[in-house]
Amino acid sequence: MREELMTGVPEIDLTDMAVIQDPFGTYGAAREQGPVARLLIPGMAPMWVVTRHAEARAMLGDPRFEINAGSFMRPDVPDDCLPYMSTMSEMNGQEHARLRRLVAPAFTPRRANDFRPRIQTLVDHLLDALDTEPVDLLTGFARVLPMEVICELVGIPDQDRPRWREYGATVAAGVGEAFGKAIPGIMEGAKAAVARRREEPGDDLVTDLVQAVDGGDRLSETELVTMIWQLVLSGQTPTNLIANSVATLLTHPDQLQALRDDPAKMPQAVEELIRWCGPALLSIPRYAREDLDLYGVPVNKGEAVCVSVAAANHDPRAFPAPDRFDIANGQQNHLGFSFGPHFCVGASVARVVTEVALTSLFQRFPGLALAAELDEIRAPDPGTWRLTSLPVTLR
Repeated sequence: MREELMTGVPEIDLTDMAVIQDPFGTYGAAREQGPVARLLIPGMAPMWVVTRHAEARAMLGDPRFEINAGSFMRPDVPDDCLPYMSTMSEMNGQEHARLRRLVAPAFTPRRANDFRPRIQTLVDHLLDALDTEPVDLLTGFARVLPMEVICELVGIPDQDRPRWREYGATVAAGVGEAFGKAIPGIMEGAKAAVARRREEPGDDLVTDLVQAVDGGDRLSETELVTMIWQLVLSGQTPTNLIANSVATLLTHPDQLQALRDDPAKMPQAVEELIRWCGPALLSIPRYAREDLDLYGVPVNKGEAVCVSVAAANHDPRAFPAPDRFDIANGQQNHLGFSFGPHFCVGASVARVVTEVALTSLFQRFPGLALAAELDEIRAPDPGTWRLTSLPVTLR
C-alpha cells in the first residue's frame, strides 16, 4: 500500500504480497487513514473502495450507485441460456424491488428454519461418510454440502443429484470450458423443477416461488428459472464460511469450549464468525450514476466503488475489540451479507446451513484437530478469504 499523490488517499495494489498474505491488516491500515482508498486491480481500471463500516453501509444503500446489469455475463455461455443468466443481484431500482418483494417470503428466517431438519439429515449423511484420517473437510464436507442443500430445496430428483453435484463443483470453480458446458444442464434441470412443482406442489423453495403472488403479480417462467440459477450461483457461499469457521474455532480453543458448554450460542457464534472470517473481502462493485463526492473524494459518473468488507467488519468504530474473536460479541450488523437493497436474499438459509454444519461436526468429532498449518493452506486471494484444503484428524 502507498499514498496516491493525485487524490491523497491510500492506494492498495491487489498484486502486493502484503495484501495477499494479510488482507485484514492491509485494508485495516487504509481504513485508519480515511474512509476511502483506491484499488489497483490487474487488467481493470482502478476502483474506489470504502473501508469504514458506517460509510460502507451508507454507500451500499445509496441510490446514486448501481450494479451494472450483465456484469456477470460470461462469453462461454450458450446463447439460448443467456436470458436466464441475468439475476436479481444485477438489477436495480423498481425491477429489482419487484422481484425482491415476490421472492422474499420464500427466504424468511422462519422458512429457513423449516428446512433445518432436512439440512440436518444431509449433514449427518456427509459426516457418516468421513471414515479416513486425515480427511480434507473442504472437499469432503464443506464444498459438497451447499449443492446437497440446493438440490433438496429445489426438489431435484435423487437420480439427478450426482450430475448436480458436478455442476456445483464446476460453478464454484468458476473457470474453464466446463463452466459454459454446465449451464445448459442447470437450466434444463431448473425448467424441469418448475414444471414439476406446477403439477405437484411440495415443501420446497421452488413451490414457494411458483406460488408467490404480490398484488396479482407473479414470477414469469424465465424469472423462476433465473432464481434457481441464482441459488446455484450464490448458494456456494457456505463452503468457504464453514471451512473458515472450522479453522477459526480450532485455533481458538477457549471459544470452541464456550460453544460446547452452551450449544445454544451457535447462532450468535455464526454471526461473529461471519464478521471475523467471512469469505467476502470485497463487495460486488457499484457504479456511480452521476458525478459525486464520496467522503471528500470526487467520483466521476461511471466509476466503480466497492466496499472492503474485511476493513468494515473490523472497524473499531462499529465493533468492540474488533480484532478479537469472541462469540459473545456476535451481532448481525456485520456486512458479510452486504447491506441495503442487495442484502443477500439467501442469508437466512446460509446461516441455518452453517449452524447445523458446525454444531453437528463438533458434536460428532469432539477430538477434531487441524492436520496442517493454516498459513500452508490459505489461498493467495486478495478478494476472498478461503482455504485451499482443510486437512483434519477426526479423533
